[in-house]
Amino acid sequence: MTDHIAPPPPVLDATDEIAVLSAVRPSARQVAWQSMEFYAFIHFGMNTMTDREWGLGGEDPRLFDPSCLDVDQWMSAIAAAGMTGAILTAKHHDGFCLWPSQVTTHSVAASGWQEGKGDLVRLVADAARRHGLKFGIYLSPWDRTETTYGSGKAYDDFFVRQLEELLSGYGEVFSVWFDGANGEGPDGAHQLYDWERYYAVVRRLQPDAVISVCGPDVRWCGNEAGHTRPDEWSVVPAALRDVEGVADRSQHADDGAFSRLIRSDDEDLGSREALVGRLDELVWYPAEVNTSIRPGWFHHPHEDSSVRSADELFDLWCDAVGGNACLLLNVPPDRRGLLAAPDVAALRGLGERIRAFRSGVLDAGIALSSGMPRTGSGESQADWSALTRLDGAATAPYVWRPEAFDGVPVLSLTLADPTEVGAVVIREDITQGQRVERVVVIGMSDGRERVLAKANSVGYQRILRFPPSVVDEVKVRIEASRGLPALRTLAVIDADGAWPRR
Repeated sequence: MTDHIAPPPPVLDATDEIAVLSAVRPSARQVAWQSMEFYAFIHFGMNTMTDREWGLGGEDPRLFDPSCLDVDQWMSAIAAAGMTGAILTAKHHDGFCLWPSQVTTHSVAASGWQEGKGDLVRLVADAARRHGLKFGIYLSPWDRTETTYGSGKAYDDFFVRQLEELLSGYGEVFSVWFDGANGEGPDGAHQLYDWERYYAVVRRLQPDAVISVCGPDVRWCGNEAGHTRPDEWSVVPAALRDVEGVADRSQHADDGAFSRLIRSDDEDLGSREALVGRLDELVWYPAEVNTSIRPGWFHHPHEDSSVRSADELFDLWCDAVGGNACLLLNVPPDRRGLLAAPDVAALRGLGERIRAFRSGVLDAGIALSSGMPRTGSGESQADWSALTRLDGAATAPYVWRPEAFDGVPVLSLTLADPTEVGAVVIREDITQGQRVERVVVIGMSDGRERVLAKANSVGYQRILRFPPSVVDEVKVRIEASRGLPALRTLAVIDADGAWPRR
């Protein structure tokens, strides 16, 4: 008797390979999510009161009693930083609920805050919308208080009822954020989470919400330090949706070092080389970069001197939002119920830098090696300058595609005068897939050219910063792509916007 050996996958020629790679497209909810670019995580709850990262479960609910809670202060600071939404930790691993859940007594209803009549989820959701921000929910599957945890279906029933409460009572939710944490240890209770059942609840109650990290819509970048890969691909093997794989890499101990740990493995998830033999199992699974403004996720007074500076946060923003990912930045309120002064100052400074970047777009005449900007319907347009701005939506009306005969397409931006530039922003029309595989940015000065930057992937957005250089023309050459590229933006940023001077 011989072992059965699976036949090797069929070998595709280059044309078939390109067709397969370029055919993978995002859902409408994924496009809407990626256009948000930058939003907040808010870790607040029992751990804030006990000065812990991971609560033990069973803490006295009366400990939760913020004295000066002001959710509008939170949202003002978040909006000032240039964020577009906020995700609240409605329940962390300790099991304490920030809403009066009907399936547990371990909630704000048993606390001293607002005499047990408060609902912090309601307050945050309403405040977010007052400030023009979208609202999202984090609900920990690990619950150190609930007695049914580890029992299987009984706990899944409990968790599903909490999901239903949160997703049917607080308006539209843009993200449901799950992790796979289970820190009980080898001798503790172990619950096999029924993810498919959880996902079905989200799709039924919030069909436009993305399910993030331990979910099918948005994947974790692989670390909590804010590190981004040199090239981030949205078209990746379907195996990356394996939630147990994500859970294996999630945090299993209350260890402050984890938030600054950078993993260097799996740096290439979606190049052609990485996808050899896996073309029959591809999905659109874009990355989210999550990190905290502090070493920890919850507020700890001793970390007030360790808040990331506006400059560091701006670099994180450029790398993540400018690296085909979204940035989820945690900003934890203190036990009073306020964002601390160092956090507010850093967020304000970050917002100033982001606004300076966006206002640093230079007027430029555009020349294309072939083709014309077109609408989604294919109709030609005369407004070529629309490609050189940053004010377009994720589904921009103007998209440039070169002619089929144009083997190495080039876009040229001519400046009115020699100008010191510091970055180029390139965006693909991701509704047509992720196509660009290699791009080179060239600066021209008095007829001489110099390579300013190179990249492989682009995707939703690529911000390529380089040492400030005086040029009179910038050329972007697309040296490799998966079929005809489809670009919706090409903008040049002045040096002050890309590298704010203090």
